[in-house]
Amino acid sequence: MNTTILSGRYFSGRLVMIGLSLLMAGACKKDDDNGPQKGNDRLMEVVMDNFNLSKFKAAVDRSSMNDVLTSTGPLTVLAPSDGAFTNAGYPKPIDVASASLPFMVKMTGYHILNGNYDLNKMPYLFNQEIRTYNGGRLYVTRWIKDNDTVLTVNGSRVLATGMKASNGTLQVIDRVLEPYLYETLGEAVSADPSLSLFTHALQRSGLSALLKGKGPYTVYAANNAAMQAYGYSTLEQIEAADPAVMAALVRYHIAADRRFVYDYILSTGKSAATTQTMLDDNNVNIRLVPDPQAPGLYSGITLQGPGNQAPVPLIKQNIITGNGVMHVIGQVLKITR
Repeated sequence: MNTTILSGRYFSGRLVMIGLSLLMAGACKKDDDNGPQKGNDRLMEVVMDNFNLSKFKAAVDRSSMNDVLTSTGPLTVLAPSDGAFTNAGYPKPIDVASASLPFMVKMTGYHILNGNYDLNKMPYLFNQEIRTYNGGRLYVTRWIKDNDTVLTVNGSRVLATGMKASNGTLQVIDRVLEPYLYETLGEAVSADPSLSLFTHALQRSGLSALLKGKGPYTVYAANNAAMQAYGYSTLEQIEAADPAVMAALVRYHIAADRRFVYDYILSTGKSAATTQTMLDDNNVNIRLVPDPQAPGLYSGITLQGPGNQAPVPLIKQNIITGNGVMHVIGQVLKITR
């Protein structure tokens, strides 16, 4: 089996079934050997010597994390490429020079793990939790598609693995892993002013406590424009609605799982279509969005309920919290016409 790491957007293809023995074979794995790795350079020197990691080096310098990357370790560094810092998707482009110092310290520490993690030895599972240097949580997926092993971290692709240093290992990723700001999805939804109507629908439905629970959940939150187009233009209209009606609407926008956009690209076959079961046990149709710059590849997803006349694109995606992931959509998902 070919185990290459893909450097571009992944293409649609046959989902290879993995036996139970493979799923259980290598526990979510930090290497037991805490001794120095091959190579004489420290991780900081590896970063400095890689021309494609200049922005990450600037982030390390600005956050005064140099001493960490020159310590005895062992450490694992998930270093975003220079392109990751200027990517127009999620997360938003980050200006290392102007971002606040507390944010830079938190962000840089979120890309460092204590210990030697060999991502290529993790089980073939989605979103396996590991802890970062500063105590945050990351979610690693290792999966096989079309005989290639694909690695993602928080839905971001791993471009290169196993760059050894004397005090650990460096991996290169294609997105900046922005630390989550909220422990729960309930907090994340209510903190977004563009979701004030959906937030009130959550409260009216009696489901607010659900999104503050353990999870994991994925929320496809309809923004204010979507709620207004659906017929709920004001908080008063939502307050006057039947709580059972609100509960049915909200439950069709929540899945009992943690799903990043790239998870769908990995788990969808050649048809480029799949379904997602929601909390109300009804399905939403998911279609992969072709990458306009790379024919045959995919860059996103759309959703469509039976009552939606057209596919619903994501306005924001992969907003991670402590108990799940939030995506923002511009239309309400409809169960019936």
